Amino acid sequence: MSVLHPTHSLISPDDRVRQMRQRSLLIWFTGLSGSGKSTLAVQLEHALFQQGFKVFFLDGDALRTGLNADLGFNEEHRKENIRRAGEVCRLLLDSGLVVITAFISPYRRDRDKVREAVGAGRYFEVYVDTPLEVCEQRDVKGLYKKARLGEIKNFTGIDSPYEIPERPDAIVRTTEIQVEQAVAELLKMIIPRIQL
Repeated sequence: MSVLHPTHSLISPDDRVRQMRQRSLLIWFTGLSGSGKSTLAVQLEHALFQQGFKVFFLDGDALRTGLNADLGFNEEHRKENIRRAGEVCRLLLDSGLVVITAFISPYRRDRDKVREAVGAGRYFEVYVDTPLEVCEQRDVKGLYKKARLGEIKNFTGIDSPYEIPERPDAIVRTTEIQVEQAVAELLKMIIPRIQL
């Protein structure tokens, strides 16, 4: 028997839509480390904010240093990291915000569970398709070098798999398009979904 009884708000989702003058949406960037997820995400957040939308960028590394600081990088911990991230996103969406995330989120089933948790109509998946060799050349954080030297275990793309999304809402190939152009294309897809 459950002892938990969540208290439900007196404010309906429709009330929030009317007051916020927007529909909530989770824009979930996924791809390898160094693919350009965070760069695209913060530029998209800025562009939406400039157009008057109430938007929040939830960074994967920020969660890892706070809420998820107790998690490592084995498969079970990665799964739990994404589950917690999805729950935070669901709460932010329920508040009426547009939420943008940047998580490697290497497993399809975990991304699918986030989609299910927030509702398929409130989930927009962006696959940042950047070849591994390009990500390694960028290696902004020096992580690939450490992974190749064996200093980091279970590193996605090296000794841990990345499962490419089967039907993302958008694909950004960072070797073929500039950030500004990619953001402009994403805005064309996203604004009709959030604008009243």
